[in-house]
Amino acid sequence: MWEPQPDAGSLLKSTAKMPTTPVKAKRVSTFQEFESNTSDAWDAGEDDDELLAMAAESLNSEVVMETANRVLRNHSQRQGRPTLQEGGLQQKPRPEAEPPSPPSGDLRLVKSVSESHTSCPAESASDAAPLQRSQSLPHAATVTLGGTSDPGTLSSSALSEREASRLDKFKQLLAGPNTDLEELRKLSWSGIPKPVRPMTWKLLSGYLPANVDRRPATLQRKQKEYFAFIEHYYDSRNDEVHQDTYRQIHIDIPRMSPEALILQPKVTEIFERILFIWAIRHPASGYVQGINDLVTPFFVVFICEYIEAEEVDTVDVSGVPAEVLRNIEADTYWCMSKLLDGIQDNYTFAQPGIQMKVKMLEELVSRIDEQVHRHLDQHEVRYLQFAFRWMNNLLMREVPLRCTIRLWDTYQSEPEGFSHFHLYVCAAFLVRWRKEILEEKDFQELLLFLQNLPTAHWDDEDISLLLAEAYRLKFAFADAPNHYKK
Repeated sequence: MWEPQPDAGSLLKSTAKMPTTPVKAKRVSTFQEFESNTSDAWDAGEDDDELLAMAAESLNSEVVMETANRVLRNHSQRQGRPTLQEGGLQQKPRPEAEPPSPPSGDLRLVKSVSESHTSCPAESASDAAPLQRSQSLPHAATVTLGGTSDPGTLSSSALSEREASRLDKFKQLLAGPNTDLEELRKLSWSGIPKPVRPMTWKLLSGYLPANVDRRPATLQRKQKEYFAFIEHYYDSRNDEVHQDTYRQIHIDIPRMSPEALILQPKVTEIFERILFIWAIRHPASGYVQGINDLVTPFFVVFICEYIEAEEVDTVDVSGVPAEVLRNIEADTYWCMSKLLDGIQDNYTFAQPGIQMKVKMLEELVSRIDEQVHRHLDQHEVRYLQFAFRWMNNLLMREVPLRCTIRLWDTYQSEPEGFSHFHLYVCAAFLVRWRKEILEEKDFQELLLFLQNLPTAHWDDEDISLLLAEAYRLKFAFADAPNHYKK
């Protein structure tokens, strides 16, 4: 599906500096050091003994990466999933499922079968790229939104045991007395089980404290503070100075998705209050189209704690008590505010944050897949014409809501997930469609395709693969910031 990447020399040759480059770590020589640096990036968390058996073998990073790549490709082929080859995803026919086999010899780096879809960092773009601890790394990128899995991978009883075990790990972490947030991030990177997602999101966003005894008082105080804002500010929505803001919010909300949720009057009122109060309290940016979409995932995740909904798109709030809705409204406001604190330059005057990220995306793609980049350029398709929305709405208009929620599990687990890691996700997302892009020979058809990508039937497996490729790109380039410049 993808063309081969440029060689290592062309990928790493440049002079520009990336603003948020982590400190370069010391090169590792043994797998034990490498394993501790990457926090089991290829392991599903259940095969520590097999991984640590390699510690006695003195390995350099290139050997480890090469071995891991062989196992991951073998595993992907056996599972019949798209496999990462030469920087791209290629679809292979689905053979009969069976567990992955380690490579021959003593280098037994085993990718365990996870409780859901396979999705891990695959091969580094360059053997020369030094390995480093890229801030907070995942245990494995393999868990789904609802805990579902490919039935060919494991028996249902084995799946249930794994899911129950993983849920139990979350519950033990959350029970305190002081939640280890770093461990929670590592566990959450691969997806958060639905029953514990509301509390986990509140912790990862920084809304609630790690200390379990302080949480009830914090919730009560923050909810009371939010409704004090409502009492103080909301009546001013019809004042001349604020009426344009409120009118735009009122116009934008019915355009949001999913319609089944947004068209419920109670939900419309809640979203109007949240967005208006945020705009009034953040005059540097005020309300900007795109911010409205960021309310939905928080609201849906928090409401699902109180209702049974098979599909997040069909949530019905009519049976939820008014007091519960009030609390959910306040929690949604504060968590959305925490998110926006990290990307507010996306929404200030002229939206400089988005313009800079679109430019960075263009330069990154030119390095990752020069043929796709050149094809877009030859047909005069500008990245701003399709990627502006990707940055402005954090891909929420490009994938179903269920996929956004799974994506945000990982974003909240990554340092600067909504800003820095999102760039790599967008790059992986674009090149995911390289075959279709290269087949289009007309500006209008190209742009129409890029603005209406066929993701309606995507599920957690697709997001897991996307995140795996994004993680691979970040891993390859995090220690090589010069990829931003030609």
